[in-house]
Amino acid sequence: MVLLSGEMAQQPKSLDSYVGFANLPNQLYRKSVKQGFEFTLMVVGESGLGKSTLINSLFLSDLYSKEYPGPAFRIKKTVQVETTKVLVKENGVSLRLTICDTPGFGDAVDNSDCWQPVIGHIESKFEDYLNAESMVSRTKIADNRVHCCLYFIAPTGHGLKPLDIEFMKHLHDKVNIIPLIAKADTMTPEECLKFKQQIMREIREHQIQLYEFPECDDEEENRLNKKLKSRVPFAVVGSNTVMEVGGRRVRGRQYPWGIAEVENIDHCDFTVLRDMLIRTHMQDLKDVTNNVHYENYRSKKLSSVSTTTNDGRTKTQTKSPLAQMEEEKMEHMQKMKKMETEMEEVFRMKVQEKKQKLQDSEADLSRRHEAMKKNLEQGYAQLDEKQRQFEKERQEFELQQQRFAEEKKGDKTLDKKRKTKTLF
Repeated sequence: MVLLSGEMAQQPKSLDSYVGFANLPNQLYRKSVKQGFEFTLMVVGESGLGKSTLINSLFLSDLYSKEYPGPAFRIKKTVQVETTKVLVKENGVSLRLTICDTPGFGDAVDNSDCWQPVIGHIESKFEDYLNAESMVSRTKIADNRVHCCLYFIAPTGHGLKPLDIEFMKHLHDKVNIIPLIAKADTMTPEECLKFKQQIMREIREHQIQLYEFPECDDEEENRLNKKLKSRVPFAVVGSNTVMEVGGRRVRGRQYPWGIAEVENIDHCDFTVLRDMLIRTHMQDLKDVTNNVHYENYRSKKLSSVSTTTNDGRTKTQTKSPLAQMEEEKMEHMQKMKKMETEMEEVFRMKVQEKKQKLQDSEADLSRRHEAMKKNLEQGYAQLDEKQRQFEKERQEFELQQQRFAEEKKGDKTLDKKRKTKTLF
């Protein structure tokens, strides 16, 4: 085989013998089967529209545990996203399925901003994936992003509610939205068709972007996508009850006038939705989520700065990261300078206070020294006075002693003279 360069190297060249790189798809298949697949499905709609039943019908299994009862027991005053994770296996292929439910959606009297928890959940998963990509070790990144949102529309036959329009307008650029008409067996085929046309007309009027089926080179696949697109929104019926009809076992709902079969395309679009969601377009839903919705979030996140105001709201300012870093540096320097000034002021005040204390202490010591000196001088004066008195008293005592001695000497002389006279 000869290697060519330039334009010639880009032209396909047939090989004379088998080399082996045609086995690459098989290698990717074995690797994908070994790793398994991940898919996150969100169901949104009012309580009682059969969301849990439809999910169980799609995967032919009871995906909700006993601790996760039906919607009648899960109605809450506020909308909270509840997540259920299950591992489904089919023919050796494992699927880590995550179901995100929104119990309490649309059940409150005031439903303003009830879509905010849903938006927060979707963006939090984007944020987790972005943080995982930014880590040093990113060998295996768990993909918990919401790949598809099934929005259930009540079968009223009068078009979309204002809540339906506002929800889809706020989420159509963040997730793949697929609208469903719940409990389609409550309407006749003519009513269902008119209801579909009314819904699509209102969606176009409000410029709501639904999941777009991809354009392909394969005519058969394009024909399938056009068929799927013509059935949007899908009119579905969910049921986990198996019954026997004409010698065959089917899943459906029993009515006095007949049976509504879940997997009969003449009765509802359940099989069309299941084939599209699981068999034909699951990977495309993941690709659109990664290449469109996540990239939009990532670009906005990296090219904008979000600041939190005093009232707790998030304010987004479009700035370059370098400009924001420079601004943060300047703010940091200003804060440091302010802190330094405050510390210098505090230090000066403490020094002044200490100096005042030392001055007060010195004045007190001086006063005490003067008082002690005065007391000492008074003591010296008292001692001098006492010493003078002592000297005066000592002199008087000595004079008395001298007089006494002289008187005693005179008495002895007189006695001697008397004795001499007596002898003679």
